[in-house]
Amino acid sequence: MDLAPLPTPRLQECPFGPAPETARLRAEAPVSRVRCPTGLTAWLVTRYADVRDVLGDADRFSSRAGQAIHLMAHADPDRPVGVGEFTRLDGPEYQRFRQHMAPELATPKRMATLRPIVQQIVDERLDALAAAGPPADFYTGFALPVTAATIGDLVGVPPGDRELFQNAATAVFTGTTKEDLAAAVQPLHAYLYKMIVQRRANPGDDALSRMITRSAAGDRPFSDPELVAIAATMLAVGFDTTATVMSHGVLALLAHPAEFERLRADPTLVPGAVEELVRFFGGAPGIVRQVTRDTDIGGHPVAAGDYVVAAIQVADRDPEAFADPDRLDVGRRPNPHMGFGYGTHQCFGQQTARLELTVVLETLLRRVPSLRLAVPLEDVPFKTGTPVFGPAEVPVDWTAVRSATAGASA
Repeated sequence: MDLAPLPTPRLQECPFGPAPETARLRAEAPVSRVRCPTGLTAWLVTRYADVRDVLGDADRFSSRAGQAIHLMAHADPDRPVGVGEFTRLDGPEYQRFRQHMAPELATPKRMATLRPIVQQIVDERLDALAAAGPPADFYTGFALPVTAATIGDLVGVPPGDRELFQNAATAVFTGTTKEDLAAAVQPLHAYLYKMIVQRRANPGDDALSRMITRSAAGDRPFSDPELVAIAATMLAVGFDTTATVMSHGVLALLAHPAEFERLRADPTLVPGAVEELVRFFGGAPGIVRQVTRDTDIGGHPVAAGDYVVAAIQVADRDPEAFADPDRLDVGRRPNPHMGFGYGTHQCFGQQTARLELTVVLETLLRRVPSLRLAVPLEDVPFKTGTPVFGPAEVPVDWTAVRSATAGASA
């Protein structure tokens, strides 16, 4: 039987939402069979309550196959789980990794320590843009350098070596073959292995050193290959995904000037605006789970072994869960979105991403209140060939960049 293709965002047509047909699917066929770009056949789940059910029950819906096998050509759902490949684990085996990462990426104490570092990175990048003068590309000229510096500092990778994980991240999300992926990832793994040996002997003040020390004191210390996999995942995932949401969010605010003006008039709305931007753009292509036993989703039967695509962005536009869901509302309350996932596998770096997005918005409002698009919205290009959907460029202009210290015009 011919199956409909998986509806993925068509941003040139609809820059701030999922594919238009997903609203009809959510209303009329909330669990429907689709064929994904990689050839995978899966159940597409689009209703908020159903997506929450799938993501919240790791016993019935496993992460074992991999979260992006529906979009990444080099992914293989039948490949054995690699050493340290914790994102494909469930239950206690997954929690073994997460409990050691959480103190570095999620606790209020760590975020308080990280905040001045992120603030310095953001201010330095704005100073560089001011020195070069407008126009600039917000995505490549600001967002990517900010997220690369943040995750690099967190893990302890010096600035001169960060191209390694940037190349690896690009290969993970855009590579077409296993050979492409290996060619980019192997140099990073070799680098991280040497770093781990050095940090075991001489721990530093960085997340990797602390995880080594914390793990060594536990019942099941991480092996060096496991630590390499943890660090590589943190670096690759924390780089372009956050930068893309940051760029897509700023583009949306510039294209919705009334909402941007609300933030200028009341910066206390920024934390809520961050949640709204994540609701708008988080989880755009959906994530995959595999059914572990015969069950149902919203009354629709699914069989053990079936694949499920949990369409997070579509679910976060469900009118049963959100009032006027297609409207960008920086003051939205409540906002129980799933843009960072849901359940035990929700994004392990979500608090770090929230911090970066918050500092960026607060600083842009304070230092560059005249920020504006340098081209018409229809001329903004969007990325292709990657599951990280968002703008390829965000051309921006401004009148002045204010000083980081006094707020006076530079």
